[in-house]
Amino acid sequence: MTWSGWEDLGGIITAGPAVSSWASNRLDCFVKGTDNAMWHKWWNGSSWSGWESLGGVIDGNPAAVSWGQNRIDCFVRGMNNHMFHKWWNGSSWSGWEDLGGIITAGPAVSSWASNRLDCFVKGTDNAMWHKWWDGSSWSGWESLGGVIDGNPAAVSWGQNRIDCFVRGMNNHMFHKWWNGSSWSGWEDLGGTITSGPAVSSWASNRLDCFAKGTDNAMWHKWWDGSSWSGWESLGGVIDDNPAAVSWGQNRIDCFARGMNNHMFHKWWA
Repeated sequence: MTWSGWEDLGGIITAGPAVSSWASNRLDCFVKGTDNAMWHKWWNGSSWSGWESLGGVIDGNPAAVSWGQNRIDCFVRGMNNHMFHKWWNGSSWSGWEDLGGIITAGPAVSSWASNRLDCFVKGTDNAMWHKWWDGSSWSGWESLGGVIDGNPAAVSWGQNRIDCFVRGMNNHMFHKWWNGSSWSGWEDLGGTITSGPAVSSWASNRLDCFAKGTDNAMWHKWWDGSSWSGWESLGGVIDDNPAAVSWGQNRIDCFARGMNNHMFHKWWA
């Protein structure tokens, strides 16, 4: 098992990408374009599509997740600092749904069950806030505390489990998790990161985290089920938050914005 090199996927993107996967060897990427709309590019198992505009007027990184076959849910920060939602139902894209709030960075989203969504944002008080869809209705906004800088990241590796990661004001990466009944405190995982983190999971109790370092490379830290690794450099010269997803056992796909505003891809297989 090895890391690939960096693949240049082109485009002109103005914020870090988002990525989701709804099937083995399927990838859907979302970015902010030069027109402030959200753009979409996908891998169908054999080739990459071109870029498709999904409209909207967005600020910062989008977020995306899939909770079922041929289903994608995307979230963005609008120019009014509300969180907006757009989804693919298997045959067509919805319009943009305004979910309110006053958010000061791009959102994060995870899903631990069919028709379940958990969203996380930075609020005006620099805390991380949480809003969720339970299958029939949206909750209000709940503060999860902390003092965070930039976008959070979130993933689920099992039923009723969520792991969140953020950049703290000291440029360390911090971790907070939901164990099915309560939220943990904030765990300081160190490092010197210069962007919001990304996270993916390819197995129960496995976490792979990615962030931009002070050298503009992408760095990697992982939880193997019993302990955290150190930080490893994966090279590259990236701008803004990376994105990561897993579509199968021992598989990770990472995406980042390069200094030429192209989207780049690196994978573990």
